[in-house]
Amino acid sequence: MKTADVVSHFGKKANVARALKISRSSVSEWGELVPERRAARLEKITGGALKYEASLYEKGNNKALEGSD
Repeated sequence: MKTADVVSHFGKKANVARALKISRSSVSEWGELVPERRAARLEKITGGALKYEASLYEKGNNKALEGSD
């Protein structure tokens, strides 16, 4: 799940943080990808409007290393 898509869906990082009950600074530390456990939670929170894509987080995918929260 791409961070830009999540922020676009919620309007701003503060709204993402509020939905996940985490700090806004945590959201700001994410790389191109939302951390995997947050992506799975966001899919549930949004009723599937945002989709967790396991393939983005598979071992060997360099982008999976971005965003550790």
